Amino acid sequence: MTKRLSAIMAIAVAAIFSASAQSSDNGDGTFTNPVIWADCPDPDVIRVGDDFYFVSTTMHLMPGAPIMHSKDLVNWEIVSYLFDRIEETPRYNMEEGTVYGRGQWATSLRYRDGRFYAYFTPNDQPYKGYVYTTEDPRGRWKLHSVIPHFHDASFFFDDDGKAYMVYGTGMIRELEPDLTSVKECGLDMKLFERDSEENNLLEGSRMIKHEGRYYLLMISWPRGGIRREVCYRSDRIEGPYEKKVILETPFGGLRDGVAQGTIFDDTEGNWYGMIFQDRGGVGRVPTLMPCTWIDGWPMLGDKDGKVPEIMQKPVQGQERKALTVSDSFDADKLGLCWQWNHNPVNEAWSLTERPGYLRLKTNKVVPSIFHARNTLTQRMEGPLCEATVALDLKRMKDGDVAGFSAFNSDATMLSITKANGKLYLTMGEESVTLDNRTKAITDVEKNTFARKRLRKSRIYLRIEGDFRPGPDKDIVKFLYSLDNRKWHRIGPDCRTSFDWQRFFMGTKFAIFNYTTADEGGFIDVEWFRYSKGNQ
Repeated sequence: MTKRLSAIMAIAVAAIFSASAQSSDNGDGTFTNPVIWADCPDPDVIRVGDDFYFVSTTMHLMPGAPIMHSKDLVNWEIVSYLFDRIEETPRYNMEEGTVYGRGQWATSLRYRDGRFYAYFTPNDQPYKGYVYTTEDPRGRWKLHSVIPHFHDASFFFDDDGKAYMVYGTGMIRELEPDLTSVKECGLDMKLFERDSEENNLLEGSRMIKHEGRYYLLMISWPRGGIRREVCYRSDRIEGPYEKKVILETPFGGLRDGVAQGTIFDDTEGNWYGMIFQDRGGVGRVPTLMPCTWIDGWPMLGDKDGKVPEIMQKPVQGQERKALTVSDSFDADKLGLCWQWNHNPVNEAWSLTERPGYLRLKTNKVVPSIFHARNTLTQRMEGPLCEATVALDLKRMKDGDVAGFSAFNSDATMLSITKANGKLYLTMGEESVTLDNRTKAITDVEKNTFARKRLRKSRIYLRIEGDFRPGPDKDIVKFLYSLDNRKWHRIGPDCRTSFDWQRFFMGTKFAIFNYTTADEGGFIDVEWFRYSKGNQ
């Protein structure tokens, strides 16, 4: 099949799937929670005019810190990233360890005097904090300053021009107004002590000011209870603060409570909360809900204090958008939907050497997918999702391993290996063990469930994901085809996982190619086709 014909078929397939929403938008003026059923944890959301901007955590994936935009709080698209790569330590290049489960997280996003500011600190040595800024969030962000590490921190800009960082469990530190350093002899104190019922840290600080009062939102986990969102308020920034639980409810048939996020208003004066929930293998998913001011408290949820399953869209008439999208690799730049595992080796991939294809070259001899750079990922989504890749394998070398994975710390995958000039298709699972300090890979356990000889150098690989709550949740299935018409199941159904001690991320679709022998081989990826189901 020619690239042109394939592209025409891709358009036809896209048209078929366009009738079923790629987002949570129901197409009738409502949406269904989770508003993003994919891994977008630690949300911070701001409004500038009638535009909403959302930043989330992506940790070891590059580029990092996605900036998402929406007009209606339901349909989101990635418009930029804070940075392309991090070079602070060799671990971002998978040397002397890795940054699995570390890297960028819990970013704060703010707007002041015509400029956007973002702050994050990797949960990793050398424990620095990075301030990025731009006038155009759709363009490039610039590193503005490097300041100290503040855990789960949030910018706060007061009406008098003073700037603060709120972080940890009720800590606050004044910054210089230009955000280049902490302010000498500025405010530096603990705003409150956690209650005895609280288990460990309160995290996820987000501070706002409303009608002259200061409000600090935080995640809390009481002993014997479920995770919840609490709010501390005061008439003065230094306190004293009083506390109220503003959201404490499970959602979607799950025991896990909904907590950690922020609140914001629209142009009509309505308030909303964007608060995430742990959803197993798919990751930590944002929910959108009303925020109602009652007796001076921002109470989250519907009139019963619950996350609404179906809710009116805050703004009507907006085009449907999606975070995970199909790609024919016809552009001269990689789409913003894609992220690499750790810093990529830019010399080992190309969109121009064979126009209309993504070429992935082997770049280092490694023993597993967890050691491999230039693994390319997109989010998997609930409740149901499906993705297919078309691969040209003609230029693989002996020892090469290429394929398609449901990628996490327990990774299931379809792998094509080449040995003695012959190609083999394998369905298997790999599970990684990491050193707690350096995140260096100490062991990879491999299991093979099915293997067959391939006699063609073109293959189509498909992964189906089922993240509907229930006893059989978080299941992925694997299929292959030699002609993109007749499909064959291979191997057993497998369960995806979420392990905060290892990857701390939801499961991703991942296209990979690495070598266990000699560099120099490559594969060409013709397309990636994606669809999301809502049943």
